[in-house]
Amino acid sequence: MHGDAGDELDGCDDETDDDGADGENDETGVELRIDDVDDPIEHLLRGEVDVEGRMPYSSNATFLVHVVHDGRSHPAIYKPLRGERPLWDFGPGLHRREVATYLMSEMLGLHVVPPTVLRDGPLGEGSVQWFVTGDYTEHYFTIYEAYPELHDRLREMALLDVICNNTDRKSGHCILVPSTSSDDGAALPPEVWGIDHGLCFSADYKLRTVIWEFADEPIPDDLLERVNRLVERVPLPIAALLSDDEVEAIQQRATWCVTHRAFPADPSGRRYPWPLV
Repeated sequence: MHGDAGDELDGCDDETDDDGADGENDETGVELRIDDVDDPIEHLLRGEVDVEGRMPYSSNATFLVHVVHDGRSHPAIYKPLRGERPLWDFGPGLHRREVATYLMSEMLGLHVVPPTVLRDGPLGEGSVQWFVTGDYTEHYFTIYEAYPELHDRLREMALLDVICNNTDRKSGHCILVPSTSSDDGAALPPEVWGIDHGLCFSADYKLRTVIWEFADEPIPDDLLERVNRLVERVPLPIAALLSDDEVEAIQQRATWCVTHRAFPADPSGRRYPWPLV
């Protein structure tokens, strides 16, 4: 593993030019090298991490990287433990919460979080998440208004936020991938993905989200069946990333969901993150 980060967090420029030519990330000015990859998790775990630059507007050190494995390259987001700023309500290790949220999304069969792994990188242990090439001018509010066909996926994201106790679901944390065409010319429907899950899994109820349009709606039975599995046991790969009281709180939130069978509401109007986008 190597990159431009060196031994210090400030050793990497905010914007770095690259010789790749597959696509440009407007946020950073970096050319994205995007190859087809059969197994994103295997790629993220085994590939070499090349740091391109720090992502702008991030409160913690967040790096755009390219992960290269077997001659194939794909961009990813690397969040090292060393780059975290101390928080009064969350201990060190936000990167582990990123991984735990991905695992929870997969365990529940939601698949709304890009593949995310825990591994060493140029600045030590951190989370490495598959970079979603989407339309970054869109966000939750515009997606909700313009894409009713994505409402079910947004419901799934809302349920994930309840189970994971997401304290920071901003509108911009919902990434739209517009409709595209497959290799055979067939139209592929649009998708939406959730990112930035470092502030999840607090033992205290701290849900703050922009997704309240589904408040008091019944949670679909098939989703409740999956949530019900958490009442008795949280899978070990998730529990190992969290404290005992945080694991117990997951079970309590799962119990609440299967008992009330509806999405929570916010009568106070205060459970929104700031800024909203």
